[in-house]
Formats: sequence, C-alpha cells, structure tokens
Amino acid sequence: MTPLHLAHHTVSCCAGDGLEALRLALRNGTSGLRPYRIEGLGTDTWIGEVHGLDDTPLPAPQAGFDCRNNRLARRGLAADGFEDAIRRRIAHHGPRRVGVVLGTSTSGILSTELAYRQRASEGGLLPSSLNYRGSHSTYSLADFVRTWLAIEGPAYVVSTACSSSAKAYAAAARLIHAGLIDAALVGGVDSLCFTTLHGFASLELTSPEPCRPYDASRSGISIGEAAAFAFLERPADSLDADAVLLLGCGESSDAYHMSSPHPEGLGARLAMEGALAQAGLDTADIDYINLHGTATPNNDSAEGHAVASLFGTRVAASSTKGVTGHTLGAAGALEISISAVALAEGLLPGSVHTRKLDPSIPINYVLASRGAPLNRAMSNSFGFGGSNCSVIIGRAG
Repeated sequence: MTPLHLAHHTVSCCAGDGLEALRLALRNGTSGLRPYRIEGLGTDTWIGEVHGLDDTPLPAPQAGFDCRNNRLARRGLAADGFEDAIRRRIAHHGPRRVGVVLGTSTSGILSTELAYRQRASEGGLLPSSLNYRGSHSTYSLADFVRTWLAIEGPAYVVSTACSSSAKAYAAAARLIHAGLIDAALVGGVDSLCFTTLHGFASLELTSPEPCRPYDASRSGISIGEAAAFAFLERPADSLDADAVLLLGCGESSDAYHMSSPHPEGLGARLAMEGALAQAGLDTADIDYINLHGTATPNNDSAEGHAVASLFGTRVAASSTKGVTGHTLGAAGALEISISAVALAEGLLPGSVHTRKLDPSIPINYVLASRGAPLNRAMSNSFGFGGSNCSVIIGRAG
C-alpha cells in the first residue's frame, strides 16, 4: 500500500480532551476510570466517562442530530484546533473530494433507550422528541460530521463492534487509492449507553474494579467512551521526519463464535499478517504493539498467543485500556492515535492497573511507561463475531 499521511489527529476520552491530556496520562500512568453502579442490576463496575456532555446540546441548526454520541463527536472535533485545521484541508482539496468514514457500535442508541423509559411512564407512546435518523441510526454519526464540516464526498459508517474505527481507516485508504477521493476524515465515536453496560454485565464481562489487561487475575472490561478523528491524505513530496504515515491495514473474520475469539487467536494472527503484508514489512520492523487487551480472560489469552506465535518476545506490547477504558467502536481510532503519540514521544505506554502478568502469555508486555526509540507501531482491534483489524503506522523519517 502506498503510505498515507495522518495530517492531523485528535481525541476526547475520559483522560481528557486533546493529545496533550492523552500524552500526560500515558506518560504518568494515570487513569480516567471511575466507579459506577449499573442501574437496575446492582452491579458495581468502572467506566471511562467524558464529563459535561449532558450539559452541552448541539446548536439549534443541528438540533435534529442532538444525542450523546454526536455531542461527543463535536467535542472531539473541537480538540487541538482539529476542526479549524480540517476546514482548511477541505478547502484545499474541495469538499467533493473529501470523504467521511467513521466507526461506531451503538451510535446514539441512548436517546432511544431514554425514549422507551419515557414511553413506559407516559402511557405507551414514544415521545415526539425522539429522532431515530439523527440519533440511533448508525449513519447519524457520519451525517452529522459531514453536515457540520460541509463535506460533500462519500460518507458512511462502519459498525463491526470493537474493530469498527480501525476498519474505518482501512476503508478510507481503499477509497483514496481507488481515486474516488483525495482525502478522508476517519475515526470513531462511541458513547456510554445502557445497552453496552447491561449487555456486557449480562455476559459477565464487566470488572468490579478498574480493568487489568493481561493480569493473571484479570476480571473483565471497563467500558469507556471516546471520539477520535484523523485526516488522511496522500503525503506531500517532502514531510517532516516526525510526520505519521498509515503504512498498512490487515482485516480478517475468523467467525469462530459470536462473542468469543478463536482460542488460539487465529483471526488476530491473520489480521496482523495482513497488515504486515500490505505495509511490506516483517515482524522485525515493528517496534511496539498496542494490544486490543480488553482484560477479559479469553480475549487477552487469544490475542497474546497470536502475538507470541508471530512476534515471539522481541516486540514490546501493552494495552492502554487501563487509561481510557474500552471505548468499543471508537477503540481502534483512539488507539491508533495513542500509537501515534507513542511514536512522537518515543514512549512505550505502560499498562495502568495491571499488577501481576499472566505467566501463560509469553509476550514482552510493558507494565510501566518508559522511553524507547520507536519508528513503527501496530494497533490491534478485535470485535465480536470475529471481526478483526490490525493497523500499522510509522514515522516518515
């Protein structure tokens, strides 16, 4: 694959708004996770909440899109001056030559959940305020973003559970390389809702403490929310050595089980091998792997064994979900940005909350953040149903 330039990127998550807040959290090993009781279940867990969304409705012209997910999207676009920078790039390319490819798993479903609660208390009718198209529909996210930024190129949403926004990168790259567009706004947004909190709790996958990826006593996930965006375009003739390039994407579908990975990580390995092949790289060329690492027993074991079978113990690897929580459909884009920060900082991010590594997973796992020269990083994102995606980024110089 011809490399593409991540001209700009930004995030908003429970660690804060913008790359500086994320950088400090990664370097200092601080977590944005907080305790939460799942209403109606009496279940204690920890979540990664972006505060203030309830008090920041969208402006009147965009009221039809108003929901927690699109509020979070606007919050993400505002961080790091990203929106202003992207508007300049859109003007440069022309709005019809810019696409929008975003990932989400539940979009604005919280609006529908609240509407049904109101219906139950008001005699059975859904409130007239519910706008399915502008909230619950997965396309609502792309529609809001393209409208907000006046982008006129192709726009769509990828919804493949926790690999959604990593696959958005792969999909956007295909559009650019096919000549359909010259640039793309990519990323993912997923927000907290009852469906995921109750759903994962019913599967006994939520942890009663902050998640501990790859820990011998790991007990489940901490659900988070995030908005993560990047702008992809063909690189200029000359780039700063610190510029970040998208080098390759690998996708697979192992279809082993609806909610469990292949026990030996077959799909995970296929995705990693696909990314290496597309980038024209070997395992020795990767300096860091940001693991999917959800802190469930099965997921970490399957991914860890796939990484061990392909990379051995040479490559440093870690999960950063102890900082941000598992942001589901936004996780891929968020962790690509985390990997980009790691490259820029020369930083191997540690695994916050992990105390004692699982001795049955033979990989080079990073517990505490430390400096290291990094040129290329791989980010793994694996979703329910065996939908897998690995993305490789690297420094231009």
